[in-house]
Amino acid sequence: MLDPLAPGAPVLIAGARVTGRAVLAALARFGAVPTLCDDDPAMLAPHAENGVATLDPVAAIARIREFQLVVTSPGFQPSTPVLAAATEAGVPIWGDVELAWRLDSAEHYGPPRRWLAVTGTNGKTTTTSMLHEMLLAGGLRSVVCGNIGDPVLDVLDRPAEVLAVELSSFQLYWAPSLRPEAGVVLNIAEDHLDWHHTMADYTAAKARVLTGRVAVVGLDDARAAALRDTARAPIRVGFRLGEPGPGELGVRAGQLVDRAFADDLSLLPVDSIPVPGPVGVLDALAAAALARSVGVSAEAIAAALAGFRPGRHRSEIVAVVGGVTYVDDSKATNPHAAEASVLAYPRVVWLAGGMLKGASVYAEVARIAPRLVGAVLIGRDRAEVAEALSRHAPDVPVVQVVTGEDVEMHATAGAPVANVTQVNNVGETVGARVMDAAVAAARDMAKPGDTVLLAPAGASFDQFSGYAARGDAFAAAVRAAVR
Repeated sequence: MLDPLAPGAPVLIAGARVTGRAVLAALARFGAVPTLCDDDPAMLAPHAENGVATLDPVAAIARIREFQLVVTSPGFQPSTPVLAAATEAGVPIWGDVELAWRLDSAEHYGPPRRWLAVTGTNGKTTTTSMLHEMLLAGGLRSVVCGNIGDPVLDVLDRPAEVLAVELSSFQLYWAPSLRPEAGVVLNIAEDHLDWHHTMADYTAAKARVLTGRVAVVGLDDARAAALRDTARAPIRVGFRLGEPGPGELGVRAGQLVDRAFADDLSLLPVDSIPVPGPVGVLDALAAAALARSVGVSAEAIAAALAGFRPGRHRSEIVAVVGGVTYVDDSKATNPHAAEASVLAYPRVVWLAGGMLKGASVYAEVARIAPRLVGAVLIGRDRAEVAEALSRHAPDVPVVQVVTGEDVEMHATAGAPVANVTQVNNVGETVGARVMDAAVAAARDMAKPGDTVLLAPAGASFDQFSGYAARGDAFAAAVRAAVR
């Protein structure tokens, strides 16, 4: 078997950012000889100054057969030239999660940890955070990591019995041998099809968390539910918003109930869950299923949720002014997540748009239409959202914030919003200026009792440095608009 950790083993690391740095530290620790590859010379320069071998992609491709292994950052697609060259040359490709799994399983950091893996299109971070708190409340030494917190490689030398690991479809694609103690697929909807190309490939990547001892799936989501029958795990569990059957967790008479790891155990009241709407209940059920799989008591689960608070930019209340609530859910970066967010509130002025990543938004808009009292659209793919609203919510007033040569506010249905500042595309400040205009438009649409909700349904990189920057811009714009 290939041993990339053998002293002197040549390993190419594709990507010199956060993941690449974690891989570099791990490989150097075990005596492998790493070479760092990145298409940005500025990312390579500090490593070269510290004596690390570096290559640009062209040179790496020319020398690809010299390496025993390529460890890639998860966002790189298989078609990335360096990775395509490695595949053609027969050089194995691992992601950082695959490397971490193999190192941990081989006891390079002591007794292997129990991995509890969380994936899905929507709700991963909240579920993983809930799980971590439940494990701690249950007296287990837990570390949260993966797609949230630190890379798994960076936490393996910390004292922990259990890892609460959030995993994206990219990370899972590059982790073929992962076998967690328990894993959950929360839901599966169109997302990252610009990367995976087909729903089948996207779903197959998500399903890799179901290959361990316990497989947990969301039964209210058809695609996720279908994976229960095909999972290779000996214990297969489902969770739902309704009455649970045998082998399930669900809701009965206002209580979360476990019929999978107990005969019939009440865990906690639904109204004690601090995340609004059905999505909060589902996330709590999923986290509880994983916690129960490693023996966490009902009392510990209830105590953990009693003190739980969602992370930044996840259904975060920014302000309540004049009876209007302003909520930042910038983390809702796909249509499925945006739908769940909107359905948590009865009357919504929806701030949406960004980069849809190949996903369709039509079905989600059709389902949320009864909750909408207005919409303000921003970003590259705003016209697609506008078209969906025109088709499925024709009576909802829609305003588009447009930048570039066509700089004006457009009303595609209903009356246009007046007195909105014209937005010019002026480099790094464009995102903040777009959000100022969007919030001002939403404020003028909203009435007492409404929620102005940033739940974009798209990625943020067209106008912001990330979802956090988009959420911060929203909060700043709200504070400015409601003074």
